[in-house]
Amino acid sequence: MRVVIVGATGNIGTSVIEALAGDAQIDEIVGIARRMPAEEPPGVRWERADVRTDELESLFHGADVVVHLAWLFQPTHQPLTTWRANVGGTERVLRAVAAAQVPALVYASSVGAYSPCDDDRRVPESWPTDGWPAAGYMREKAYVERLLDRFEAEYPDRRVVRMRPAFSFRREAASEQRRLFLGPLLPNRLVRPGVMPILLLPRGLRFQAVHSRDVGKAYALAVTTQARGPFNLAAEPVVDRAALGAALGARTVEVPPMLVRTALATGWHARLVPASPDLFDAMLHLPLMDTGRARAELGWQPRFSSEEAIHHMLGGLRSGAGSDTPPLDPHAGGPLRIHEFTTGMGIREDAALRV
Repeated sequence: MRVVIVGATGNIGTSVIEALAGDAQIDEIVGIARRMPAEEPPGVRWERADVRTDELESLFHGADVVVHLAWLFQPTHQPLTTWRANVGGTERVLRAVAAAQVPALVYASSVGAYSPCDDDRRVPESWPTDGWPAAGYMREKAYVERLLDRFEAEYPDRRVVRMRPAFSFRREAASEQRRLFLGPLLPNRLVRPGVMPILLLPRGLRFQAVHSRDVGKAYALAVTTQARGPFNLAAEPVVDRAALGAALGARTVEVPPMLVRTALATGWHARLVPASPDLFDAMLHLPLMDTGRARAELGWQPRFSSEEAIHHMLGGLRSGAGSDTPPLDPHAGGPLRIHEFTTGMGIREDAALRV
């Protein structure tokens, strides 16, 4: 098989490459990214391309599967920029897949595509995918689901898989995720167990998590089997206030969500944190996903628990861990994180491109 991975240098892209690299069914992996990795892993051929502007069809010719992972999280203050990259870029990928007659597409959707759910039922893949429209990330993920609906209707002979993972963590992605969502003001030492005696958490916070390497394995299974349709991906247990307190060695105290939102909104409008308050609102209303379909039809079984995934991420934050691709580069923020300050958190695209 020849597999083309669009957006191959990020958290999930590198995990997918790791999972596919040892599979005897894979003859060639082509990694597509805007910025090339410092070191090229064996068995991967790299091509530089931007889904917004570059010709893609020729890169897809001869592929058995295209895995589309490219996504721009920042700048949150410039929603047209992320829309053009994520929605417009995905439209261009779909047109190129069709023109190159690629028989299968595996797309990186998300739990963020799902409509809100305020109780703890486990929702299947049939749950509505209208997102939380106020948050750019959720709005774009939901819109792309409609693009895929249209693509499947127009090309019923193509095999389309939609992966909907929970929050995906691993040690090597910790620095990238801090830059994208927490910003440069978070000291690494603050996440050491016992440093924070009290942890203030919004009432009702609970979410699912999964290790990025387990997500990579699920993608590999989708590539090498005849699976179709959407798959929820999450590990157990659900992460709640007690689990976060145990991970940080802190006593937790519930506070009204509006108090946390107000503080976050103040920081976001002041350009002190990159994550928007709308993203916080959406997170509080995410559904809990039923992962039975992935386990039954893909044969997927996560190796790591959700608590282990969070521990790995926190360990990576403490040590400033990363990898040798541009998105995962632990030094991308510059000395003393100067690039993160000077390019503007969530304001300019060059800030997003640096990370």
